[in-house]
Amino acid sequence: MRTANVMNKALLILLVMTVAGCATTTDPWTGEPRATRTGQGAAVGAGVGAVIGAISGGDRLKRAAIGAGLGALTGAAVGSYMDRNEEALRRQLQGTGVSVTRRGDDIILNMPGHVTFDFDSAALKPDFFGVLDSVALVLQEFEQTVLVVDGHTDSVGSRSYNLQLSTRRAETVGRYLTNRGVNPARIATYGYGPDYPIASNDTAEGRAMNRRVELTLMPLTG
Repeated sequence: MRTANVMNKALLILLVMTVAGCATTTDPWTGEPRATRTGQGAAVGAGVGAVIGAISGGDRLKRAAIGAGLGALTGAAVGSYMDRNEEALRRQLQGTGVSVTRRGDDIILNMPGHVTFDFDSAALKPDFFGVLDSVALVLQEFEQTVLVVDGHTDSVGSRSYNLQLSTRRAETVGRYLTNRGVNPARIATYGYGPDYPIASNDTAEGRAMNRRVELTLMPLTG
């Protein structure tokens, strides 16, 4: 177990280093920055928390989904399947302010705080309903994916409170998608509080960027 933990930490460090060095361009669908094909890995602002979630829960979630009777993708079909999934998400989320980032076969949706929740609240903003409805439509179309929902906060307030708040936000998103017809066996939620900022908490702009929810869609593979 200890060896596995060390390997996971090493992988995480490598991926976070990739985040720091990734080249970006403007997403033509959302207007947000995203990774270029040559610098693709994980983009700053749409990856650190998602990397954590994918490592900590992705494999368990896939096993649970397969155990619930969902079919798994194999071989060359995986990349093509996720290409079509990505295209559908970019089309649905155009102009919403949600960035869409591709990392290998995974797709990361970064939903900033001004889109999702009011300050110190785990209640979805009404304007966010349409965004999640669009995500739910794609998830229903591409059923051979699983979804990790990661909640994050800024550093205002105690860490313990922010961990609870980020967990409640992630659970709210997961519950909304389930209510829109997404199989709950495909969804796992995590809260990380202020532990993985993507900007400085010393400015209002940076704190707003850190108050976010990240969704990682992963192909269901055995």
